Amino acid sequence: MSVPEPAGGEEAKQAKEAEDAEKYSFMATVTKAPKKQIQFADDMQEFTKFPTKTGRRSLSRSISQSSTDSYSSAASYTDSSDDEVSPREKQQTNSKGSSNFCVKNIKQAEFGRREIEIAEQDMSALISLRKRAQGEKPLAGAKIVGCTHITAQTAVLIETLCALGAQCRWSACNIYSTQNEVAAALAEAGVAVFAWKGESEDDFWWCIDRCVNVEGWQANMILDDGGDLTHWVYKKYPNIFKKIRGIVEESVTGVHRLYQLSKAGKLCVPAMNVNDSVTKQKFDNLYCCRESILDGLKRTTDVMFGGKQVVVCGYGEVGKGCCAALKALGAIVYVTEIDPICALQACMDGFRVVKLSEVIRQVDVVITCTGNKNVVTREHLDRMKNSCIVCNMGHSNTEIDVTSLRTPELTWERVRSQVDHVIWPDGKRVVLLAEGRLLNLSCSTVPTFVLSITATTQALALIELYNAPEGRYKQDVYLLPKKMDEYVASLHLPSFDAHLTELTDDQAKYLGLNKNGPFKPNYYRY
Repeated sequence: MSVPEPAGGEEAKQAKEAEDAEKYSFMATVTKAPKKQIQFADDMQEFTKFPTKTGRRSLSRSISQSSTDSYSSAASYTDSSDDEVSPREKQQTNSKGSSNFCVKNIKQAEFGRREIEIAEQDMSALISLRKRAQGEKPLAGAKIVGCTHITAQTAVLIETLCALGAQCRWSACNIYSTQNEVAAALAEAGVAVFAWKGESEDDFWWCIDRCVNVEGWQANMILDDGGDLTHWVYKKYPNIFKKIRGIVEESVTGVHRLYQLSKAGKLCVPAMNVNDSVTKQKFDNLYCCRESILDGLKRTTDVMFGGKQVVVCGYGEVGKGCCAALKALGAIVYVTEIDPICALQACMDGFRVVKLSEVIRQVDVVITCTGNKNVVTREHLDRMKNSCIVCNMGHSNTEIDVTSLRTPELTWERVRSQVDHVIWPDGKRVVLLAEGRLLNLSCSTVPTFVLSITATTQALALIELYNAPEGRYKQDVYLLPKKMDEYVASLHLPSFDAHLTELTDDQAKYLGLNKNGPFKPNYYRY
């Protein structure tokens, strides 16, 4: 027997169902949401326009650092209107009214200052050197003209040199590696800096010239990275060398050029080869490249390394670092070498040593790190497989014959910042990174701590040459004294809470050493 519905029960039930449907409807929830909650584009514009004041490196880099451009072709850390006008055509002044600089945008100075402060936290040894020597001013009277990468780390070096009494004028040794916000911060601090990311070749030499050819100011020290500054002075202003006390050179390319000058009897001042100092070779060249090669490739290509076939041209310290990193992630790594000793080292480390022509058709990635020219030729490029990635970890952009690719039958397609597809008539594409220039500093960044080691070495080399008594150094190329190499290393040990064992008098006598070092003879190979 059915129970009768209460009067009006059916109508009430339907009304309740309708109410619930409206209450829990997804569409109703979306349509009633305030519009501002889904206007992501406007929110993102506000985010990039007004970065939060945070000490986290990841956030500051995601907005301002040029390296993040590689994640997307649309990424940009400067206003698009800035790109329409060359920095050479802008009239800019810092807060003190000085216009003795040329950077992308002086308004980025505050952002760059935060980058420099973050770098200082991981460069404690260089800061320690700054504090120890600041009172003595060992570089008082030094007028240093420099041509290096302009990054947060080199900014710490430049400001250390200034704190030790030097006057500095600076340009960039690579047209892609400058951090614009850092250059702006240096300009705001009063450093005469002429550099911006994306310089043309003409801009590059113009910036160097603005550092060298200055009325009422003449350099007496050179800090170079690659030898371009030294070359320019020899070519355009040879009389300046009458005042130059010494050259400090960081890269293998620049050192090679110095040795050529010395061999030809044309080197007219002492030069310090920092590249072959132990602290540069064994730390910067090896450990820096071991980490930054992966960063550069990941940021630009999103490549999966496991199972990929990679050929690394050159097994010096840079090549060793690259090979170790790639092998650790499961890549199949080949090595090319001209030196039988380095080749044997590669074999003993588990790599197959080949000629480039033997594997060029099958490899997925080609990496050069030799300091030579035309290591990868047009013939090699023609034989590469589709989508092969080609990049350079050496200083010079001559290792890959990029010039041979600028021909009518080949098409260049920019797919994202620092990534070009070079397209052959049959549709094959070769992925060229940073137009063959230095991958890590063009497309990503490098570990700050290891650059502290190199920067401290450079600072000590400048102090040594500038203060050396007449006659100690002749017109030749020298290595940093081993005692200074050991001092640089000792400054960095506290970061690891490392404690050195001290020799007893008897032990020191047995080894024929001074208890305070140096602990190895000059011929010792670490």
